[in-house]
Order: sequence, then C-alpha cells, then structure tokens
Amino acid sequence: MRSRRSPGVIALVMLALLLPALASASESRPTLAELERELMCPTCKQVLELSHAPVADRIRAFVRARIAAGDTKSEIKSKLVSQFGEAVLASPPTSGFNLLAWLLPLVGVGAVGGAIGALAWNWTRLGREAALGASAALEHASDPALERRLDEELARLDR
Repeated sequence: MRSRRSPGVIALVMLALLLPALASASESRPTLAELERELMCPTCKQVLELSHAPVADRIRAFVRARIAAGDTKSEIKSKLVSQFGEAVLASPPTSGFNLLAWLLPLVGVGAVGGAIGALAWNWTRLGREAALGASAALEHASDPALERRLDEELARLDR
C-alpha cells in the first residue's frame, strides 16, 4: 500500500534538512552584506551597513580582507570583539549575563499578558457579581405600592 504525503509535509522535511547546511555555509563563507547587518560602528553606534564613519570603512576593509583570507563569521566577529569590545556586535551573545537581554523581553511580555488576563478575568467576575447583586437587590427591595404603580403604567402603555 502506498502512503500519500502532502507536498507541504515534504517541503517542511526538506527545509529542516537544508537549514543546518545553509547555516554552516553562512558560517564558513560569510559575505560582507551579512556581517554589515550583524556589526555596529563603534563611533556612531549604527549598524555597519548604515554607517558612513571612517571607522566603519576601516572595519569593512578588515572584514573584506578576513573573508578573502577564508576566516569564518565567528572568527571575524571574535577578532573585532577583541579589538572594539562586545559593543561592536549588533545583537548580544546568547550566553552568560548577556542572555538576560534575550530573556527579559520574553519574561516582560509574559508578565504583561498574565496581568491583562488576570484583570480581564477579575473585571468579568466583578461585573457578573454586580449584575447578580443588583437583580437580588431589586427582588428584595420591592415596594408593593411601587409594583402596583408600575403595573398601572405598563397597562396604560399596552392600550
């Protein structure tokens, strides 16, 4: 019996198999454009691809020379970090204390979402209790004279 697979599943499997190969190709053969998006200019604090500072031009020349020499992306970045510090990286490393820069926004979004959910739940619960309380108050506080007058008014409007 032949099994039928959807083209979407096959495409996802192929993509999952190709991603590690593409990532390693980018690591071993980086381009200047890739690195310009991942590096910062130390003087103007802009991404290297947007910077026109003389230091940015020198970093671009250094990156071109290192690519021509066959350095990997991580080797080029580590040489620049040793010269300029971690501020030359556009995104902080995902290790050590810098991991907080990646985790804190996620924790913040989760906390805000939880707070909004708790407030919404509380508001709906309070609204339901207020509605039930108001109807109970009307039932218990009914005045016979007021009820008779209300019945008379309703009968007059029905005519």
